[in-house]
Amino acid sequence: MEKQQRGFTLIEMVIVIIILGILAVIAVPKFINLSTNAQTAATSGVAGALSSANATNYATRSENITNGVAVSNCTSVSAALQGGALPTGYTITAAAAAVGTTVTCTLTGPSSSTATFTATGIN
Repeated sequence: MEKQQRGFTLIEMVIVIIILGILAVIAVPKFINLSTNAQTAATSGVAGALSSANATNYATRSENITNGVAVSNCTSVSAALQGGALPTGYTITAAAAAVGTTVTCTLTGPSSSTATFTATGIN
């Protein structure tokens, strides 16, 4: 009668633990910095939404449609967003936008991440 082998040997277990340790040493530093990258990406996304809202608002107001908001500076663009306000934790650097001119605005988000968007002045 043959004896059946059960389980793993000690050497096999040690090798698996060493491999897992090496993978952890390589992978952990990549995951530590993800929150900063996520905050930067979120700020860029909000800036993109502001640029899109500005373009839609400008087109609407240019066609003499009463919908939309008047834009006289960078902070006015946030009223064109759905919901009419910026998400919590974001601020816009105010810059005047004369009627018919386009200015570059700066959005500051969490962890001082920044992104730019454009605002076009319109009555």
